[in-house]
Amino acid sequence: MYSIRERVCASRTGEKGTMSIPGAIDVMQDCSVLWLESEPSFWDYLKRNGLGMVLVSRQADFLRMPNYGENITVRTSIFKCTRFYGYRNTVLYGEDGKPCVLSWCLGSFIDLKSGRLVSVPEEEYIKVTVDDKVEMEYLDKKIVVPEIEGQVFDPVPVMRCHIDFNRHMNNARYIELALEFVPPEFEVKRLRVEYKRAAKLGDLMFPRMIFGGGAYYVVLEDGSGRPFAVVEFS
Repeated sequence: MYSIRERVCASRTGEKGTMSIPGAIDVMQDCSVLWLESEPSFWDYLKRNGLGMVLVSRQADFLRMPNYGENITVRTSIFKCTRFYGYRNTVLYGEDGKPCVLSWCLGSFIDLKSGRLVSVPEEEYIKVTVDDKVEMEYLDKKIVVPEIEGQVFDPVPVMRCHIDFNRHMNNARYIELALEFVPPEFEVKRLRVEYKRAAKLGDLMFPRMIFGGGAYYVVLEDGSGRPFAVVEFS
């Protein structure tokens, strides 16, 4: 398990004076990446072989959004690891020590040059510390979008400010973009995102929004209808 402590500062606060959803995802993602510092052997193996980790899916349940200025703790841990995938919990705790955001995600190992999925030898991944699963409701990584045409919006270009050190669109920016198409009065208690394909600098993303079953679905597609990511807000 790896943890970081921070305060909810202005850059991660929304108009209501509480932590924004993108702000929460950003700090949880930061903690997840910094976790590698606690697994130096595994981190060295990835670096030596030109490998990295990318998200396949994420689920985040929002119990309470911390207030501006509040001290928070974020903890992340692996609860399962295989040759191809890592299963992770990340929890954001408020100043009172109680969970504010519960999250689990699935990540895969890739070759950073080719972008292809790769396997990690057993003698390497068994070195990773595995902790117990956090108690929460675990939904499937695959998001089933209602078969409704929905509303299509103008395309959005992937810009330099969206790109991270893996040279593709940062995971949190898909969520941030998708939120723009959800009515502001809709209170998001849970989000799920399924990452289909990495968007790169200059790509055009065509957002399509569907409402069904009490949830909003935002599909971020290319010009031919192939999805980069599917985001569900409920």
